[in-house]
Parts: sequence; structure tokens; C-alpha cells
Amino acid sequence: MGNSDSVMVQKRMARFRPEERSVIDGAFERLQAGGPGKTLQLEALQASLGALVPVAMVTRTFWGLCSIEPGRVEPGRAGAAPGPDREQLTVFLADVLRGTAEERAPLVMAMSHNAAGRPQAVSCQQVAAFLEDLITAVVHILTSRGRLQGWRPQQMGDTALGVKLLAEQMTSDLRPSDPATCDLSCLEDWVFRVSQVSQYLEVLVAEGLNVSLSGRTAPDLLPPCRDTDWTHLTVLLDVPTLMFLAPQLPDGCSAPWRLVFSTQLHGESFTKMAAALQHHGPTMLLLRDTRGHVFGGYASTAWELKPQFQGDSRCFLFSVFPTLRVYTATGYNEHFMYLNQHQQTMPNGLGMGGQHDYFGLWLDSDFGRGHSRARPKCTTYGNPQLSADEDFVLDAVEVWAAGNLPAPPEDKEEEEGKKSILKVDPEVQAMMELTGKTLHSEGFNELQEDFD
Repeated sequence: MGNSDSVMVQKRMARFRPEERSVIDGAFERLQAGGPGKTLQLEALQASLGALVPVAMVTRTFWGLCSIEPGRVEPGRAGAAPGPDREQLTVFLADVLRGTAEERAPLVMAMSHNAAGRPQAVSCQQVAAFLEDLITAVVHILTSRGRLQGWRPQQMGDTALGVKLLAEQMTSDLRPSDPATCDLSCLEDWVFRVSQVSQYLEVLVAEGLNVSLSGRTAPDLLPPCRDTDWTHLTVLLDVPTLMFLAPQLPDGCSAPWRLVFSTQLHGESFTKMAAALQHHGPTMLLLRDTRGHVFGGYASTAWELKPQFQGDSRCFLFSVFPTLRVYTATGYNEHFMYLNQHQQTMPNGLGMGGQHDYFGLWLDSDFGRGHSRARPKCTTYGNPQLSADEDFVLDAVEVWAAGNLPAPPEDKEEEEGKKSILKVDPEVQAMMELTGKTLHSEGFNELQEDFD
């Protein structure tokens, strides 16, 4: 780029290191591939992107390029073919890879409009259609570029359905002043709050247009899948749903996921499921009821088999179908996790949120049935009813270990010898807590630990 470049281009290029500027500067020639003229034609863009992404997203990218001010060739001008020039491409790449929400919002509007011109507003339906094409393109890129991290889409849930659900979830965060349309300020606010929009655009450009900058790769959108035998296996998750759920976890996409329980592989056994929950650190529980609703919960710590609530505010409940949503802790109470079995006086089963006999998510220890009770919302997580019916029948269950393995306990036998009757029999402790009795041994144990 020389001194003749516009001020806008010079400012954009200043965001890149010297070795990166040559990549940006050479992108136009690479995409044009020796074609005639000083503009980039749709056919050239199709030749570059077409093997990776659907035609619909190629067209949207083309109109996003054309919407940028500098050097734009007007489509109606005699003898000129519509298409972006070098400066427009440079600004587009800079705004997608290193831009702000204010700079990316006009691109989102143009790509949602999907035609010539610079609209003042677009409908929420147009934004949703843009997102469906963008998410579909990203899934294609992850597959073609070998960035699936061990996941196998052909043995997972319906990708097309997952794309629609994720697009609907993301558009639900739009805050238009007019219920029907989104202006530039609405899109700017949305791009700023919903980070996936920028991440997906970055993957489209970095991987799709092959603009790889030194020391920087497109963000990982999937966690690694490890130690999972895919032989004869079909899982409830699909790739777009995984792209949504994984970033909600404390470790994001960095921690590996491992399938540790599946009714398809291990049968309908509460005991086997409980064992898988207890020994693998943080876990993701997924359920499908017999009416097709898919939902579950994330446990931030390994489960303990005891008749008391456990866990912390990092836990959450979620729904996958018919809507894709996450419901985080409200702070109303600390009834995050509950797991109990083989006791007479306390409920036996798995629960998350709410209270005994009125859980946000409950799976009975007989394993065939459960409930999701929330009228109008679960007190712990603020979720509505997750299952199709309040009392549901199970169709399938999966448990995914979603974090690093916990460290083995130290001096477990010695510690067991120091426990009071309340520690040895947690059912007694739970009953005393329910009746308001003071647990005197708790303070004694703490003092004893101080002297040890």
C-alpha cells in the first residue's frame, strides 16, 4: 500500500504488524487470480469460497464488500461491472479481523440485506437468515479444514436443525427499538454483546478467504473430543449446539469433552450414570424425553452421592430443543446439584434447581421418569419447564465429562477415621438440617483440624 491510499485504508492497515500487512495487501491478487479489471467479481469470490461455503454466503460476502465506501464502483454506471476494489477489500478484512462493533455492524447490515445499496435498517428475519447462512458456512469450514477437534457430525444430531436453533437463539438477543426492524445502532449493540457474530465472521474470512495472520489463528469454536469410542454411536449433540454450549463453560472450548455415560452404550442404569457423574470432574448432562424435548444441566464440580445440595453458581440448566437457551444461577438459593440413592427418608435421584419434589430438573433413581417443575420459573436458575410435560418419560441420557480430570484425594482413609457420625451418615445430617437442629460437631471438627 502506498501514499495514494485513502486515509481510511491507511488507518486500517496500521492495525497490522508489518509482516501481516503483506498478507492483507496481497489478498486482492490472490482472490482475483489474474482476472481482468480493478474490481473483484462475484465469480472470483465464488472460485475462492465456493468449495468451502454455500453459494448464499458467498453472495452475502460480496454485498458486504460492495457496501464499503472507498473506491466503490456504482452498479448502475455505464460500462462498469459491480464489484469491490482493492481498498474495499482491505477495509473489509481489517474490520472483520481487527475491527470494532461499530465497524462490523454496517457489514452485518449489508450482508443481511443481501443486495446492492446501503439500507438504513433490516428486519429481524433478514438478520436470522444471514445468521443461518453464516453458521452453515462456519460448520462447512470446520469440516473442510479439519477443525472438528475429534467430533463426527455424521454421528451427531441434525446439523440443519441445530443451525436454525442457534440462529434463533442469537437473534433473540436483538433489542430493536421497532419490533420489526433493526437499525445500525441496534446491530452495533448486538454485535458488541453477542461475541459469536464476530467470531464466526473471523472464521469465514481467516479460513474461507485464507487470510492467515502470523501468530494468530481463527478462534476454536469446538472443544476437543477425547477418549470417545464412536463405533455404533450416535449422540444427542449437534455441531451448532456444541458451538453454543461449550463457550458457556468456565474453561470455554479449551477443556476436553469425554463421553462417560450413554443409555445407548450402557443401558438404563441410574447406578452406572451416578458412578460416571462422581468421578470425572465437571460434567454436562443431556436428556431427551419421549416427546422429543432435549435439555440438561452443567455441573461445575464432580457430583457427590449424598442427600444435601452441592455445587456452586457456575452450574446452569439449558434447553436444546425446541429452543436453545442457557439458564444461569439467579442467586435466590444454592440448590445447584443434588444426587442421592438407597436412602429411605430423603428423595433418591438427581436434581438441579428448585427444591425437593419441585426441581427445575429431576431424574428419579428408577431411571425411567423425571420432572421439570417451574411455575412460572425455577427459583435457582430462572428456567421455565424444560420437558414437554411437567412429568416426563426418558428416551435417552448422555453424560459428558467437560473438564480436566480432578486430582486424586490425599490420605482418604485417614480422613475417613476423623469423621463424626454426621459425616459418616449424611442422611442424619440432612434430617437435622431440615428440622433446624444445630450441628455442634461441625465447629468441633474445624477446631480439631486447626490443631492437627
